[in-house]
Formats: sequence, structure tokens, C-alpha cells
Amino acid sequence: MKYKNLFTPISIGSLKLKNRFAMAPMGPLGLSDAEGGFNQRGIDYYTERAKGGTGLIITGVTFSDCKVETQSMPNCPNSTYNPVHFIRTSKEMTERVHAYGSKIFLMMSAGFGRVTIPTNLGEFPPVAPSAIPHRWLDKICRPLEKEEIRSIVKSFGDGAYNAKRGGFDGVEIHAVHEGYLMDQFAISMFNQREDEYGGSLENRLRFAKEVVEEIKSRCGSDFPVVLRFSVKSMIKDWRVGALPGEEFEEMGRDIDEGLEAAKLLVSYGYDALDTDVGTYDAWWWNHPPMYQEKGLYRPYCRMVKEVVDVPVLCAGRMDNPDTASRAIDNGDCDIISLGRPLLADPDYVNKLRCGCTEDIRPCISCQEGCMGRIQEYSMINCAVNPQAARERVTAYEPILKKKKILIVGGGVAGCEAARVLSIRGHEPVLYEKSDRLGGNLIPGGIPDFKEDDHALADWYTRQLRKLNVEVHLNTEVTKTDILSSEYDAVIIATGSQPKVFSLGDDTHVYTAADVLNGDKDCGQTAVVIGGGLVGCETALWLAQQGKTVTIVEAMDKLLAVNGPICHANKEMLERLIPYNGIRILTGSQAKQYCNGLLSVQTEDVTTEISCDSVILSVGYREENALYHELEFDVPELYLLGDAKKVSNIMYAIWDAFEVANHI
Repeated sequence: MKYKNLFTPISIGSLKLKNRFAMAPMGPLGLSDAEGGFNQRGIDYYTERAKGGTGLIITGVTFSDCKVETQSMPNCPNSTYNPVHFIRTSKEMTERVHAYGSKIFLMMSAGFGRVTIPTNLGEFPPVAPSAIPHRWLDKICRPLEKEEIRSIVKSFGDGAYNAKRGGFDGVEIHAVHEGYLMDQFAISMFNQREDEYGGSLENRLRFAKEVVEEIKSRCGSDFPVVLRFSVKSMIKDWRVGALPGEEFEEMGRDIDEGLEAAKLLVSYGYDALDTDVGTYDAWWWNHPPMYQEKGLYRPYCRMVKEVVDVPVLCAGRMDNPDTASRAIDNGDCDIISLGRPLLADPDYVNKLRCGCTEDIRPCISCQEGCMGRIQEYSMINCAVNPQAARERVTAYEPILKKKKILIVGGGVAGCEAARVLSIRGHEPVLYEKSDRLGGNLIPGGIPDFKEDDHALADWYTRQLRKLNVEVHLNTEVTKTDILSSEYDAVIIATGSQPKVFSLGDDTHVYTAADVLNGDKDCGQTAVVIGGGLVGCETALWLAQQGKTVTIVEAMDKLLAVNGPICHANKEMLERLIPYNGIRILTGSQAKQYCNGLLSVQTEDVTTEISCDSVILSVGYREENALYHELEFDVPELYLLGDAKKVSNIMYAIWDAFEVANHI
């Protein structure tokens, strides 16, 4: 078996795991109840990933302390909240996880400190090791008192003890990682204390040392304790992070100190290091968008592995099994952590084990359903998998009568509808006017950093083939065709078309899709009209090819409309644009293009830009004419995807799932 090395057992401390896969900890928003325990949604969510073959499940963060840093966070294992309820709901979950031969760790946090989510602060001032600026708010944090530190340390012992009673096999500590509270103590930039918790590296790690000692004293030396650990901070300045390949002076933890810290932390008693790089000041490292390379933590994990004698876990876009297998063989790490890939497909590990790699639904690193929904709605989900963290309420509905259903449009909405209808037992028939399924995934997936868009389109193509769905390509369907056929229901998912307007001489004025698909050559110099997501990604792709690019945006900033975009994705893209030499004109409007000159008006100033082409990226309009032609003739008629409302991939898939699961 090609990936056999990923299915060899490994131990963390005295605990043996059946394979080399862990579910990386992700924000557990929506998975807890009002009493600090796990709700049914959370129990189902973690159990589903264990059923899918994952060797180690690591939960999202829980707060061991609910007093010092008072805020609303999910799941509280400590003795001051409701330990009996926490233990009961935990036991219900861990028993189910163990049924599948998986192990499960509880992640416990010391707190967020200067990176506390602003909406969770309320009237309470943010805390930190010292009086330092908050990450997002114009506030100075309150330094923690020593008594408060000791109280948090004790709460870790209480929480771990309750976790052990609840059936957890170990705990992961959150964290000397990403600039959270314990990491703030460890980094001299944030820790300006003059007591025993500040100064030398050993003093700055004292908090982390006392935590593992407290847990071991309460739970026994053989109870595994893992630490989430960032070996390098990637901080250029307060609230300013570094980009990949950028030369900069590290203001946070550099690699030399990171490796020394790793050795110390293991000597204190940590049984494994779950390793990455970054902080919230550069959080596109800890939550890597598609603009980061796959497997980006491997060189850093290898450095850590060379100086410690405990297992090293490696996450960071490790969904490619060839990359994962090489990482184990090359000694980069010992365990592969999958976060978002297990949201997209909870059966990833089992599919890989039996050689069904083409059936693994790809994560596209959009972060809309996970980080985006956590930030905006306090719920974790997945853009490409509507059932993630909603396993019970979105279970496939049984059908009473088989229906033959026409689907017009082979974008993601049409494909998802066909997939779900077929799984449930209906007979979908899909028509697509182009020669390929995928819709806007096809031009969108042209840039190298968007390769997973094409992977998703290919996945849908394979799934519909395996389900024996009747698919007709290169076929445009009319009202007459539909009314003269016998279908029980009709789904219109005809997508959208780019908005266009005239600039005078339109010979060299193209849409972004024209250029991305290779239908038009934009030349060496181009101006992109529109600084939304498509415009910025198109501009970045062109600049990375060595072309000279200018973005003209009518709003006062880039990425101002069609949100919310996950903040990590947005902030990295905003910085990549100038970093790649792309000129930006905001608050500006293109007026006329003639003889290779584009006139742009910014307030009362008109600028002429010499360019080989102008690329329009000013949004899309719904293509819903066929729906309105049928609106009063077809009894069971549905409108889905961009044809209903131009939005993102997530809502096209989610709406299609909802409708198709209830026909």
C-alpha cells in the first residue's frame, strides 16, 4: 500500500495511536452547551472524524480558567463551572470515539490575553503579561498579578483531572503558540515583567512549566500532555506580520530561541510538540490561506524534531498524501495533523487507507466555513461540506418516492444538487452548456494558488460518474426542451455572467474570466478594474508572472465588498498586493480607454495609465432568465447558486444541499 508508513502505530508518552493522523484543534464554536459541556452537535462532530479513521482527535480550545479572563468561551472543564456536567457529556463523547479505535485529547487554554476576540471582552479590560497594546483594539492590556497566574495554573490541574475522568486520553495545552496568553509570557516583545515570570527565557517559560507540572501531579506522570508550539513568530512590528520569502528582523521569537525553548519545554515534561509558526500579528501563518504553500511548516517541524526526543506533530495544508508520506519518511515530523481537510471530508483517513484517494473531497483553503463563520457567527462549519458540525441535522433524508429531476447548470450548485439527489435515491439528469463541470471554479482555479478549486471541480465530476448520474455537456437547454420532457422537478442553476461596460475602445478590454481561461492575452501591462476578491487574485496572478499591474477600485479600500472574507485570507492578500509591486488606485474610476491609455479619475485629478489591456472585474450578475421563463409553468421549480444570488462557493453548495436533501 502506497501510504503504509502513514498507518504505522506511534506513541505519545505511554499512549499508543493506531496511525499517524491527528485531527488538528480548531475553534469549537457551536459545539458546547450553556453549562460548559459538549452538546449533541459537538459529540457527533468529533465522533464522525473518529469513525473516519483518524488516530487522534484533538478538540478545539476549552478554557481551564473562567475567572481571571472572564469571557464567553465553549466548554469549561474546571472545578468552578459545572464539572459534573462536563464529565458526563465528555464521557458520552469519548466512549463513542473509543469505539472506533481512536484516542482523544482535550485542548485547554490559559487564555487569549492581548488577542482576545473584541466581541468577547465586554466591559473587562484585556489582560497580558505586561501593559502592552491589544492586537485589534486601541487598548492597553492589564498585567496579570502573580496570584492570577497561579490560579490559572491550578485550573489546569482541575481541568485535566476532570478531562481524565471524562474519558480523555490526554490533553493538549494552548499554548506557547500563535501569541496566545501563555505565548505572550514566553516572548520578550510582549513580556516586560521583572519578577520570576519575566526576563530570561527560563523565566518566560515558567508559566508553561508550572502548567505541565501541575497536570502531571494531578493526573499522573503517564497522562500525556502535548503542547501547541510556534517555533518562530514572524513579527515585523506591532500588528505587522511578515510574508513568505520576505527578509525582516524578527521582533518575536526567532528560530534560535524557538529551538532552545523546545528543548526546555520537553525537559519540563511535555510529551509531544504540536509545531507551527506565526502569531496573530502574522496570523496567515497559523491559519494558512491558499496563498501559502502546502506543507509550509515542514522545515520548522524538522528543526524541532532534530533537538527533541518526543513526537512532533505537523499541520499546515498537509492534505496531499504524498507530501504527508514524505514528511514522515524524511524525518520532518512524526504525526500529520489535519484540520480543515477533516472538515471537508471526515473520512479522509479511511479513504486513504483503502486507496480511494480520488474520493477525498478537497479543502480549498477558503476559510469561509471555518474561520470565517467562527469570526462572524461563532460557529465552525465547512464551505464544501455542509454536513460538517451539523452531522445529525443534515443527515441524508430518506425518500418515499423516486423522482426524475432535471438540473440545468453544472457549476458547484448543480453538481452538489445532483450528488445529493442521487445518494438519496432520486434520478437527477444534469445539463451543462460548456464542455466541463465546475462553473466559475474553472477560471477561479487557474492561478497556482487556487489549484484546489480545480480539484473540487474534478471531485464533483468523479462523484457524479461513480453515482451514475446522467450528465450532458455542451448542451444548452431551453424552455421548450423542459416543457416537452417529463420531469418531476426542475432545478435551475445557470450561474452568473461577469458585468461589463464600455470604455470606448473595447478591443483590448476583457473580463477576468477571459484572461484567466487564456481566451485573451492581456499583454505585459494591464489595469484591473475592481479591487474585490476576483480582481485582487487576478492581479496577483499576473504580477507573479512578471507583468506590470495596476488595480483601480472605486471604493476607498480593496476587498471592501462581497464579504465577509476570512480575516487571515483578507489580510494576507492585502499585503501581497503591494509586496508584489502592484500599483493601487482606490477611490478612483476608470473613464475611457483609447490608444493604449486608460483615463482614471481620482477625486478631481485625472491620471492616464499606459497599458496593453484593461481587465474588468466589477462583479457578476445573476443568469436567471430561464427560471423566470418557467416560473409559472413548472410546479416544482428551484433556483440555486449564483442564478439565485451571486455569492460565494459556500452558499452555492449549502443551498444546493439543503434543497436537494428535501426534495
